[in-house]
Amino acid sequence: ASNSKAFTTAAIAMLVDEGKMSWDDKVRDYLPYFEISDPYVSAEMTVRDLLCHRSGLATFSGDLIWYGSNYSREDIIRRAKYLEPVSGFRSEYGYQNIMFLAAGEIVAAVSGQSWDDFVKEHFFDPLNMSTAVTSIREFTPQTNLALPHNETNGKNHTIEWVNWDNIAPAGGICASVNELTNWMNLQLGYGTLDSTTFWSERQAHEMWAPQINKGIGSWSRQNFPSKTFSAYGLGWDLYNYHGRKIVNHGGGYDGMISKTVLIPEENIGFVILTNNNNWLSSALSNYMLDMLLTGATTKDWAAYYLELKQGQDAEDAAAKKKAEEERLKDTKPTLPLEAYAGTYGGPMYGNCIVRVIGDQLAFQFEPTPLFRGTFRHWQYDVFQLNWGTKMMLPSGTAQFIIGVDGTVEEMRIDVPNPDFDFTELKFMKFDQ
Repeated sequence: ASNSKAFTTAAIAMLVDEGKMSWDDKVRDYLPYFEISDPYVSAEMTVRDLLCHRSGLATFSGDLIWYGSNYSREDIIRRAKYLEPVSGFRSEYGYQNIMFLAAGEIVAAVSGQSWDDFVKEHFFDPLNMSTAVTSIREFTPQTNLALPHNETNGKNHTIEWVNWDNIAPAGGICASVNELTNWMNLQLGYGTLDSTTFWSERQAHEMWAPQINKGIGSWSRQNFPSKTFSAYGLGWDLYNYHGRKIVNHGGGYDGMISKTVLIPEENIGFVILTNNNNWLSSALSNYMLDMLLTGATTKDWAAYYLELKQGQDAEDAAAKKKAEEERLKDTKPTLPLEAYAGTYGGPMYGNCIVRVIGDQLAFQFEPTPLFRGTFRHWQYDVFQLNWGTKMMLPSGTAQFIIGVDGTVEEMRIDVPNPDFDFTELKFMKFDQ
């Protein structure tokens, strides 16, 4: 998943060393079509800006454009112009997958190879990462795979692999622990492994230098008293812990959570790969850092994160119960079901088709085959959204807005989850 971002950054480091580009080149020098909502920011955005999440866009903003969709990499970048910024350019950190996708397309523009081919030729092959892939399409029936899992009602179940080809430079790499060990050894060698230099030590320090401040919140101050700075470099998260600089990154894929951690001063690195949506990687990495740097741990990280999870589960259950208790069950939709059917959409994402099937509404997000299911009446003009596919997202709601002329004019989708902001999607009804 997002551990792939370090590969994209390293690819650019190699091209910088070769004199083919600079970290501070304008994005439009390579992608003339690049555009976000502010013309000044569009013109001034640099490669460095892409790689350190300081575009002014919100964390995860626009991720529904690419997730499971049939949009190409260029399509996704072009649609970013409809995203609304939440902070000033270069003023705040906002984790951005689409900006990293743009960086991957710059690798392709400069090198003359696709991002995928560049990564395979310059990293996978020389590092003997023989089973690593940039696309799940490369899996075969013989591939030895872990299956992604999700938890529903306290039980684990397998879910389908979701294709991330169109966002691969930000999160598409799949690899094993052994292969990632070779990658970490290269990183700990500051770009050199077994007398072969992939990128210069100067570029290694550039990637590990703070580019945008992330700040220290109250939670970190309480749980990590030795942590006095937190920043993002180029493709890497940075902070200090027990007097050492920690270079790390997490990754979240459907049903899989991962984390890569480097301690350059100690020549230590480790990677944690899990096949469930869980907090194990955080608990385990904190425990390992304590043990590796101090020889002991004063905190039971597994118990701590279990308590957090149980608290979160209890809050979610209480919120669900409260919503059910407050629901006005004796209400009915303002209009006949047929009046809610139609095509809803907007320029950023595209269309959603709503149809009447039997006594309920069915929906299909056109760009994302995975996003289909049914709407069951909840109260007034609010319907409960139930997915028809087995995946990690919970159920949500669809609210239909009635215009002054008494017809449906808009549909607002809300699916509470930490990764995808469905409220960004604008679904105006355009076939009245």
